Amino acid sequence: MAYRANLGSDPGGRATARADYTGAVYGSLLAASVVVGAGTLGSFPRLKLVLLLLCTGVVFWAAHVFARLFGARMVQHLSWRVVRGTAREERPIIEAAVPPAVAAAISPLFGLDTQGMAWLALAVALAGQVGWATVAASRAGASGGLMVIAGGMNLFLGLIIVGLKVALQH
Repeated sequence: MAYRANLGSDPGGRATARADYTGAVYGSLLAASVVVGAGTLGSFPRLKLVLLLLCTGVVFWAAHVFARLFGARMVQHLSWRVVRGTAREERPIIEAAVPPAVAAAISPLFGLDTQGMAWLALAVALAGQVGWATVAASRAGASGGLMVIAGGMNLFLGLIIVGLKVALQH
């Protein structure tokens, strides 16, 4: 799901496909930030959080597509094929917003109030962030220790967001 294939090269210089999980990790961090920001504004309907997560993901996806097309590719001819390919490569930013949005949407099934919904959505977003970072490290051939560091650093970033949520609510 949330990754894009980039071409790299092996030590012999041959082109190889490798997965890039940057958008998935970034999108998960973005989703966590949205949940925290929305949660500090007080009580709000679940649908608002779901829409805020999804719409923010789409807006940041569009910004990334635009930046890649007009930042890095200004010297190249733009075609619809290039635009579609770039949009597809940045899609993990949107995809990372879906699990926390679904968690918010189904939170009534667990009897959660709006604060419980926000914590559930935040936990899902942070699990995605840590999970994608760990998968990225694994797929890149990192050792077990480096995978733990990648996951741990992303957990640390997530805990900063949790700390902000706690601090802003009090």
